[in-house]
Amino acid sequence: MSYSVEWKGDHVRLLDQSLLPSEERYIDIRTSDAMADAIRTMKVRGAPAIGVAAAYGVVLAALATGSVPVQQRVTAIESEIDRLAGTRPTAVNLFVALERMRTALHHAPVERITNSLLIEAQAIHDEEIRATMSISMYGASLIPPGATVLTHCNAGAIATAAHGTALGAIIHAHRQGHLERVYATETRPLCQGARLTAWELTMAHIPTTVITDSMVAYVMAHCSISCVMVGADRVAANGDVANKIGTYGIAVLAKAHSIPFYVAAPLSTIDLNIHRGDSIPIEQRSPSEVAEIGGRRIAANGCEILNPAFDVTPHSLVTAIVTERGIIERPNKTRLHEAVGGQCERRS
Repeated sequence: MSYSVEWKGDHVRLLDQSLLPSEERYIDIRTSDAMADAIRTMKVRGAPAIGVAAAYGVVLAALATGSVPVQQRVTAIESEIDRLAGTRPTAVNLFVALERMRTALHHAPVERITNSLLIEAQAIHDEEIRATMSISMYGASLIPPGATVLTHCNAGAIATAAHGTALGAIIHAHRQGHLERVYATETRPLCQGARLTAWELTMAHIPTTVITDSMVAYVMAHCSISCVMVGADRVAANGDVANKIGTYGIAVLAKAHSIPFYVAAPLSTIDLNIHRGDSIPIEQRSPSEVAEIGGRRIAANGCEILNPAFDVTPHSLVTAIVTERGIIERPNKTRLHEAVGGQCERRS
């Protein structure tokens, strides 16, 4: 299987997600600065994939400083870790991965810094591969035969550098013969649903219908949606979920139509240091993403633009969170602590 983030011996190869679906191009990243730019400009995106890419970015920093005196080298790598941490503020996987790399740096023998960092980065990647495979199987178990599923944004293989979370579960259910159709929201302003999710689903030969974000209520009322399955960029300790902007509204509509609302995410996405969702930092992106399409301005000149990249869905609207250790039904602080501590399988 070809992943969206791959270590190639002395550099990282990324699938440039900003070009999909019109062009499938892989780019070679050879410096930590280039990796920071790739994350910031969303050439690589999706919380798990960002974490994996950033970890490899630290390895690139180590390779670039191989001839520098040890203390200066450690300081330089620390600086690159901080630079990578500043690229995207919401996805917790980025910070978890970078803290693991920082710890590996300070525990590495002087003569084996690069090798120690590479081992840790590859461990992070391997863990995501195993976790997303497990999430896909657990998530598929929630999708009934003949199901029609609605999803928002993109939580597939390209977003995880592995098998995918929400989309992994959907594709796994299709392979089991359970899936009738997927409705994918376009996910404005960057259209990850129309560009990326629809691309992954059609590549998997799954019947797919793309809708605008404002069509969700209509579709839920008229198209027999069996469940909603989405990913997450950060889950607070009480079960509140930060995901791509628009998720909160879909969860409200799912509740109004008595449709199960599932979140699929690795345990690395759960941040027990954030007690409630309103404490999760929300990335504010460039106004041009809203005001323009394809470089052409569509918004009237002189108006102000608001562009939060994420919103927070209260845990009361979440039917269950699917993790690699099992399914957390009606998520709350106690159940999430137990899941992170290793007691999950099916917690209800």
